[in-house]
Amino acid sequence: MRAGRKRASLRGWGGVAAMAVVCALAALLTLLLPLTASRGGDGAADPGGSGVADASRVNAGQRAPECTDPQDQSLAPSTVDGTTVEEIKARGELVVGVDQNGYRWGYRDPNRQGQDVQLEGFDIDLARRIAQELLGSPDKIIFKAIPTNQRIPAIQSGQVDMVVRTMTISCTRMEDVAFSAPYFMTGQQVLAPVTSDITGYDDSLAGQEICSASGSTAFERLEADQKAGELTKEADISTTVPNQLDCLVRLQLGEVDAVVTDGALAASQAAQDPTVGLKGERFTTEYYGVAMKKGADDLVRRVNRILEDYRQDNGWQDSYDRWLSDTMGADSESATPPVPEYRQ
Repeated sequence: MRAGRKRASLRGWGGVAAMAVVCALAALLTLLLPLTASRGGDGAADPGGSGVADASRVNAGQRAPECTDPQDQSLAPSTVDGTTVEEIKARGELVVGVDQNGYRWGYRDPNRQGQDVQLEGFDIDLARRIAQELLGSPDKIIFKAIPTNQRIPAIQSGQVDMVVRTMTISCTRMEDVAFSAPYFMTGQQVLAPVTSDITGYDDSLAGQEICSASGSTAFERLEADQKAGELTKEADISTTVPNQLDCLVRLQLGEVDAVVTDGALAASQAAQDPTVGLKGERFTTEYYGVAMKKGADDLVRRVNRILEDYRQDNGWQDSYDRWLSDTMGADSESATPPVPEYRQ
């Protein structure tokens, strides 16, 4: 069933027209607007990206030989500074790729005015904590807004020191970038209109047009499952967009029937717009990590030390309670930080 059944009205933040305009403008801002800098100033936008999927089942032939579980591949924590950390300290600012449209993760609250319109959210809290520990202040940071499909290039080119942007750790991605230990557990889910007959990641997707972000592991999972016969061949997975939020806009406009993304983002989007909702349970287990350049082992170890402290002093829990408890639940399986394991 093509998504020709366009809904005449979506309540969300004031109806489909208003919501679609807000989301479309936000998506455009990701590509065009200057990025929030540490002291309230702005910097130039650069590309970077994010994605989602069960790495144990995607692109198995491309994995690094030693990687069987991406959750336990990061380096053990350390407080020793190496070349990468020393360069960041000499510069005096940490450059972090983030989202500026991920509600409750990295976004600008439209209800705030003037100088109060700064990036905030769960990922922003973590990025500021890393800046605090490395440089002595949470404000010694430059945020660069990065669309979903440009995350890895931004790290590889040196445009950012790291990406903190709901980015799933996967064995495939570990060939291109280094990851911290996991800081959040989630899994992919289906997002669709609450009135839809879609019931989840199952045969109810037959004849439906599904949107996912290009460069995301969500699309990789859809493609792999369809080739393996685990997703109906009658599901149309051809619609991809540069930024994950663009899928929500298309869903609201009735141009697609469903979105596949990770449940954490889907829950936030359902909170933005009550006319869409999660369908079925999550069908993968995924972990977000802080992504950094390959070879920057000293930075990876320092970030892992910071994450250890962040969990132990309740910084992680305080941030979850503030930003995600309302959308994901105080007692959800994601409401506590994952227990890290290290490769060495």
